Amino acid sequence: MTTTLRRRTLLGASFAALPVLALAACGEVTVEGADDAAAQLTVVDDQDREVVLPGPAQRAVVINSYANEFVRAIGAGEHVVGVDRTSLDRLPYLELTEDQVIAEGLDQLNYEAIAGLEPDVVILPRNAVWQEAVEQLGAFDIPVVIATAWDTEVVDATLTLLGEVFGVDDGAQAVLDFRAEIAGELEQRLADVEPVSVYLETVEPYLTTLPGSGFHAMILAAGGTNVFEDASGGDAQEELTVDPSEVVLRDPQFVLHEFEPSAEPVDRFDALREELTARPGWSGIAAVAEGRIGVANGWATSALG
Repeated sequence: MTTTLRRRTLLGASFAALPVLALAACGEVTVEGADDAAAQLTVVDDQDREVVLPGPAQRAVVINSYANEFVRAIGAGEHVVGVDRTSLDRLPYLELTEDQVIAEGLDQLNYEAIAGLEPDVVILPRNAVWQEAVEQLGAFDIPVVIATAWDTEVVDATLTLLGEVFGVDDGAQAVLDFRAEIAGELEQRLADVEPVSVYLETVEPYLTTLPGSGFHAMILAAGGTNVFEDASGGDAQEELTVDPSEVVLRDPQFVLHEFEPSAEPVDRFDALREELTARPGWSGIAAVAEGRIGVANGWATSALG
């Protein structure tokens, strides 16, 4: 689906279908809007939608804390004029303000507030209500780009896409090079390592990850196998709450529990590790018996982290 070019002024919106002529002082005739048309930018987002932008984004609404982190990393943070509340809460170092919040969640967008900011683009992850956003913001001629920053498997594609949207290809490439350096080191060190079976739990007890979650790709990249890779029925982020007995039966060699992301230091590691080891039946799991339990701040186990 192609998103139409947003008109920047009421006059442009009223007469967009008409050729507007202006007489220069010397008597020459020029066509207004010709330069705007030449500056148009077409990108393909992560839902394979072609989206037409008026040019590299100068004003953007970015929904999702990881996407806001990516935008800042590539050098385009100054162009963000609207965010979601989670970004405000999770990203104290970005110095976001309450008046920039135009969404309470991925499914609670204030479309009138967004329109009032007159953004060149709105950026949403694939698990947001993007279809609704496309329809609602279409009435204001505001383009919507789907870019999913939380999915480890598409980090490279997301960084490249955001570089195109903001016209900062060099900034995006710098982050890509940094990530590639780390990934290359990891691949080299794991070349002769036998994969280890992993149970990864996110935030809530027994909420685990399936292929397509981003976490699954992280497990594989780290030299592991996902003990629930054959499960199905996950949510929009391919996460699934499993039966506690299934974890015991699948007997993972390593357990990793992620708690809520926090950019500020949080001391929850020992308490969570004790809670995990005390679960019924877990004493018989190889990972627990041999002390192979990891507890991680979600900021280190999501997106580029």
